[in-house]
Amino acid sequence: MLSINRLSQSDANVLIAGAVNKAKEIGVPMCIAVTDESGNLIAFERMDGGKIHSITLAQDKAFTAASARKGTHEYNEACIPGGDNHLFGIHTGLGGRLCIVGGGLPVSVNGEVVGGIGVSSGAPSQDLSCAKAGIESFNHACL
Repeated sequence: MLSINRLSQSDANVLIAGAVNKAKEIGVPMCIAVTDESGNLIAFERMDGGKIHSITLAQDKAFTAASARKGTHEYNEACIPGGDNHLFGIHTGLGGRLCIVGGGLPVSVNGEVVGGIGVSSGAPSQDLSCAKAGIESFNHACL
């Protein structure tokens, strides 16, 4: 039998609040998704003005980060055609659900991935900064 650690609804709200605060600071309304360790949605917020297509992108970023156990920006760097990592085309996997655009990060506790956060509506660097802020908020409040 397995014991699985995962984020609670309360944890997800802390992650979202941290990302929202950063989004307000940089002036970009975001869509923010938080998933469990398997990539299943726990919580979602679309800030006023968050882009409609970013609803799905944020969820796919969180899914990818949690299920793959790595940041979506890491996939982006490894998906260069002809690169040594031979990951080009992975973004077509799972019906296109694997996202290689920056803004998705796994959430870890004691080295174990317990969920993922995905943020979308800005440039990838802005999305990533908001995801990082969400994780920093979680680490400060919950660990």
